[in-house]
Amino acid sequence: MVGGDMVGIGYDVHRFVEGRPLVLGGVTIPHSHGLDGHSDADVLCHAVADAVLGALGEPDIGHFFPPGDPNCLGISSLKILELAAQRCRDLGFVLVNVDASLVAEAPKVLPHRLAMQENIGKALGLAANRVGIKATTNERMGFVGRSEGIAAMAVAMVRAASEGHG
Repeated sequence: MVGGDMVGIGYDVHRFVEGRPLVLGGVTIPHSHGLDGHSDADVLCHAVADAVLGALGEPDIGHFFPPGDPNCLGISSLKILELAAQRCRDLGFVLVNVDASLVAEAPKVLPHRLAMQENIGKALGLAANRVGIKATTNERMGFVGRSEGIAAMAVAMVRAASEGHG
């Protein structure tokens, strides 16, 4: 693979369902609903993983963790991040940083931001200060605005290992 800095983008969305915990950035957040999915449905981790894999030119997380695969049922999405970080190393790259935005009307995630940064950083082998996490609402528009689910977007930068990670 060619050296230099490369950037990837990730996007994910999950709908709210009753009877599941809400997990974002590996943190279980008190809320009336959780997110629907085959894994723990951590929309934030999924977007970050896709951003890392995209920067590497790899397929998305569905390739590595297919929906419906019984081995992936209920898996922690932090494990998905660990796989993305391992792929990065295997391909001769280091992860420089990730930056993500959650889009949700509720719950408030700011009180959990530092724990999310720590969890994601640990799973990716990054210092927490290299993991940006922001949150916004959708101004009550669309499915997110109607509180039907949560969306997340992320970008990641990787650098050829021989060039260091500044």
